Amino acid sequence: MRVSQMFIPTLRQEPAEAEIISHKLMLRAGFIRKSSAGVYTYMPLGYKIIKKISEIVREEMDRANGQEVLLPIIQPAELWQETGRWDVYGDEMFRLKDRHNRDFCLGPTHEEIITDLVRGEVKSYKQLPMLLYQIQNKYRDERRPRFGLMRGREFIMKDLYSFDVDEAGLDISYKSMYQAYSNVFKRCGLEFSPVEADSGAMGGSTTHEFMAIADSGEAEIVYCKTCQYAANTEKAPCNDPQGEVIQSDQMKVLELVETPEVQSIEDVAEFLKVDKKDTVKTLVYEADEQLVLALVRGDRELNEVKLQNLLGASILEMADAGKVASEMGCEVGYLGPINKDIKVIADYEVKYLGNTVVGANKAGYHYVNANPARDFNVESYGDLRMIEKEDPCPKCGKELTFARGIEVGQVFKLGTKYSESLNAKYLDENGKEQLMVMGCYGIGVSRTMAAIIEQHYDENGIIWPVEIAPYKVVIVPVNEKDTEIVEFAEGLYTELTQSGIEVALDDRKERAGVKFKDADLVGYPLRITVGKTYKEYGEVEINIRRTGERITEKSEQVVSWVQAYLEDNK
Repeated sequence: MRVSQMFIPTLRQEPAEAEIISHKLMLRAGFIRKSSAGVYTYMPLGYKIIKKISEIVREEMDRANGQEVLLPIIQPAELWQETGRWDVYGDEMFRLKDRHNRDFCLGPTHEEIITDLVRGEVKSYKQLPMLLYQIQNKYRDERRPRFGLMRGREFIMKDLYSFDVDEAGLDISYKSMYQAYSNVFKRCGLEFSPVEADSGAMGGSTTHEFMAIADSGEAEIVYCKTCQYAANTEKAPCNDPQGEVIQSDQMKVLELVETPEVQSIEDVAEFLKVDKKDTVKTLVYEADEQLVLALVRGDRELNEVKLQNLLGASILEMADAGKVASEMGCEVGYLGPINKDIKVIADYEVKYLGNTVVGANKAGYHYVNANPARDFNVESYGDLRMIEKEDPCPKCGKELTFARGIEVGQVFKLGTKYSESLNAKYLDENGKEQLMVMGCYGIGVSRTMAAIIEQHYDENGIIWPVEIAPYKVVIVPVNEKDTEIVEFAEGLYTELTQSGIEVALDDRKERAGVKFKDADLVGYPLRITVGKTYKEYGEVEINIRRTGERITEKSEQVVSWVQAYLEDNK
């Protein structure tokens, strides 16, 4: 296509609203425009890339025996009420009523509606396994939409759902999708790592996130170079250190000490001249509307995902300071586990502390020489903390590496969580009813586009992998007034187009420097410059965007060179 006819409103300056590189470059290159917070219009070049990613996804899903459907965005509340998720999904769900006052939502995900479809149509084991997928918009009312397409209120996603006769069948579907996802992200040119993750509100027994490695990633991951273990830090276990519990004859007398205006662990440790490792951090949460105390060593960070899983809570939130003060009679900073008639859950490490410091449940005071075995009423110990850099690999015990990642896909083993609540059954070979066993597999299509940019850019703009680029080649005639240059550029454009290559011809009446800047910003893999060397020697300059390499090629060999390059760099 001719650039003069394209709708590419490029920007020279970085937009003030953009925080990360993909957001900046997509705005500057004219790929997206903001409609409202977390909602974007895809401009022609941006939507072209979305379609290319979608086509890669379709090809890999179809190769894995997936069948494409298109499910409703507007979903009836009744289905969500059947699974119990209508009341627990939270404020992220966009809810609406029709003119008859019936409740609906804009689909944040589609487990309910796909299971309802299948339970009405599939009756026999002979119809299974079945893998159904769609690519469409999803809606989540993010509290703080940010980072452009990374965390929006409206986004494009592929979700596939598998239905099998048993767990063995689910294993096959899961492995098939795992491989298909690996194929998708390789073809998109991403450096990625599949990591163990927590299933969260989705439920299920097993899940992996596909993380694109990037400094801008919101998630932190750990991986082991020795045994290839990899996990999200929310999931990575911290094993029971199996230490020694302090003996009674080593326990010092519990002592109440005044600590005026000292509430944080850092301030308490400094005031009492102790190491943070010798203090206990007491945190108050509401788990399904019940208050609970969670204890971790003072130098550790509590992992809320692990706490929620240990408690088996549907909803877990940090308790409001006002509610804590009114119900527990103390400010948060002075709370402790001694003499408290409330559920107390503690991390493994707390069990092995001796003569430690805890809040005294009295403003301006702490206890020293507190001992869990003597002074605490802990209901249960478990893994409650975030993994840290000095922790060994939970699988082989070797050193762990930390990195940041962008979640571009996730695969779940749902089991019978949804088929049971929605009564999705089939008749087995003996004519007996059995629950379908399900899996769920999502790819953030729009997020993948942003992740590709986070890994492929330089100071001049985007560097698209060949298979994803909106156009493979841009032809830049340096002088629109020179008939010889223009005629060759036009002929080359026609020849490349007829050979099946996506080509842009920058025929704008602009200076060559402006065209070069825009070409680098947009990220065409190849730029062919037709200028003075063509007139003098019959040669053109080919610039390879990925490497910055410049090659001079005879005009009659350009088409074959481009074809060979694109074939070699698929």
